[in-house]
Amino acid sequence: MYQVKSGNKTYQVEPAEGENTFVLNGNISPLDLKKIGENKYHVIRNNKGYSVELVKVDKEEKVVALKINGQVYEYSIKDKMDLLLEKMGLNNLASAKVSQVKAPMPGLVHEILVEAGSTVKKGDGLLILEAMKMENVIKSPVDGEIKSVVVKTGAAVDKNQVLVEFK
Repeated sequence: MYQVKSGNKTYQVEPAEGENTFVLNGNISPLDLKKIGENKYHVIRNNKGYSVELVKVDKEEKVVALKINGQVYEYSIKDKMDLLLEKMGLNNLASAKVSQVKAPMPGLVHEILVEAGSTVKKGDGLLILEAMKMENVIKSPVDGEIKSVVVKTGAAVDKNQVLVEFK
């Protein structure tokens, strides 16, 4: 079973017995689906035709964008596990606040790419750590603002030593 949300509408969707059939909010719903191009489909449901194009799939965020008859709709999808974690109050663990970035290995700080007060996006480089004759870019795990850079260029650091702190 999946919970699908678009705007303020929520749907319960699950596969049903038989090809091209699914259960939508408890009702069996047949669907005629034909692929007509790369990420493009023609769908007939309840005697109505729809032109559907898959615009975006974000597996990490569990979001799908579909262009239906020229209009883009974004759907968030939760599976049984997502719903169970939400029911248990454990759904926000992945978005826990990150306050520090620590060294993943011992090494030398080769270059610092940010300073206190800098705003960074998830994936932006914070500093370059040289370990075993290789340069490793240490990236930001979150969007945020740098509170302080704890280390200096040329400093030797141990594994798990704090490198950067976030506000």
